[in-house]
Amino acid sequence: MARARVGGEYWASQPPLPQPPYTLIRVRDAERRSSLLSSLRSSDTLLCWTDAIPREPSNAASATFVSRRCDPWHFVSGASRIVADPDDELVLIAALAGRPVHFPDDLAPGSGAGATELLAALKDSFARGAYANPFTGEAMGLLEAIELCAFWRRLIDSNRPIAAAIGFAAWKQTTAAPLLWAGSTAVPFKTAPHGLAAGDEVAAWKSRVAPATLAQLERQGAKLVEVEDGFIRSVGLGADCVPPLSLVVDRLGAYFDPQHPSELELIIEGSFPSALLDRARRLRELIIEQGVSKYAVGQQVIERRAEGVRHILVPGQVEDDRSVLCGGGAVRTNKDLLSRVRRDSPDAYIIYKPHPDVEAGHRAGALSDEEAMLYADEIARDGPISAWIEMVDEVHVNTSLAGFEALMRGKPVTTHGVPFYAGWGLTRDLGAVPGRRTARRTLDELVAATLLLYPRYLDPVTRIPCPPEILVRRLADGAGAQRGGPLVPLRRLQGQVKRRLASLRDWGRW
Repeated sequence: MARARVGGEYWASQPPLPQPPYTLIRVRDAERRSSLLSSLRSSDTLLCWTDAIPREPSNAASATFVSRRCDPWHFVSGASRIVADPDDELVLIAALAGRPVHFPDDLAPGSGAGATELLAALKDSFARGAYANPFTGEAMGLLEAIELCAFWRRLIDSNRPIAAAIGFAAWKQTTAAPLLWAGSTAVPFKTAPHGLAAGDEVAAWKSRVAPATLAQLERQGAKLVEVEDGFIRSVGLGADCVPPLSLVVDRLGAYFDPQHPSELELIIEGSFPSALLDRARRLRELIIEQGVSKYAVGQQVIERRAEGVRHILVPGQVEDDRSVLCGGGAVRTNKDLLSRVRRDSPDAYIIYKPHPDVEAGHRAGALSDEEAMLYADEIARDGPISAWIEMVDEVHVNTSLAGFEALMRGKPVTTHGVPFYAGWGLTRDLGAVPGRRTARRTLDELVAATLLLYPRYLDPVTRIPCPPEILVRRLADGAGAQRGGPLVPLRRLQGQVKRRLASLRDWGRW
């Protein structure tokens, strides 16, 4: 608990504190509190934490008063000693933090709550406690409960510096808010960067922020925090206004931009305890067993098309997607990618699977069937991509996440661009991988970094942040299905019209 700093309202606010060391006073009775302030004010810096702003006598002028709900670990971190009522939970937290604890009636040197007494109180509190997993309802042990609270604490603390969130469509905010919550206040979603100071962190969905707004943020000296969809996102498309159930938040840069470092790169370059790798292996097996991919879930068996012929899957992408623009290198279009694969493998049976957003008519990158069949032997429109990956012998990608999903399923992957999973010794790389990617990783090390340590996940049932295993099981059970917003039918009609017009243009050219 001391290492995780959990217990009490650890999610609450963290107000400015006096310069440490200070004496922290948490006493309910106003007369006792006043007496303590009088006796200590000449020799100590005083921090007085109360439930309401008290009317203290003039001799309290030297004390700092805080009266809102606060994170107790924040208070005790700089305290040289704590004076609190015996039944206040702050006494236990102070003991866990290793801070001297005194009761209001006894401030003599060497007095106060003894370690043995406090340890007994802690043991009694834990022995009487019963803990339930909030996602499954099943009983859980104390250490499991502490680790889950620690998981939430790390998430909340990482969100505390965020002063604004910009570029989040209203339909995304419902699931993004719990993953960006800083504990004591609502996520500050904004449409414009007003009221920001130099050094403020701004969580930005950069592709949805106007260039003028980005320029204004730069002039203001704001620190941009990149936010994108996670790798296990939803059942349904973002283009259909289905909100994401996972996010990635990166303070260094976009994970898909090989021109700059990212937090994901640093994680992959790091070390991985054996217990974490065991967990990564189990998660990978669960994902494969349930047929989970970024936008879909489900098992399906697709028959081989020809005997004795190498089958290659080529996933299409959104051509103006930032991952293609940043990491595509010489490959800018789906036609470029297909032609390169055919040139690289003239005798293979090549299957082209258009990106679902492109196929729906929402995004750029559509190829006519005639263009695609100049290089491909088949266009795959039906079935989840996980089933097509299982059927083929290898996968060729530009920067598509499908390459990472293929690696998890043990398929050889050739990258023509520079996706985040290229350059670690697991793929055949034709793009210009940056030299800073020096580590050679096992598959489970890559999975641990990419799915366990980097993204954030939301349980669609409880609407609280969860580990990825919970989200995978929810999606597999059908509990993760979400409806898009009221504009979805209009969006789908718009996509159909775009596709029809594009087909007519292509027919005219042919």
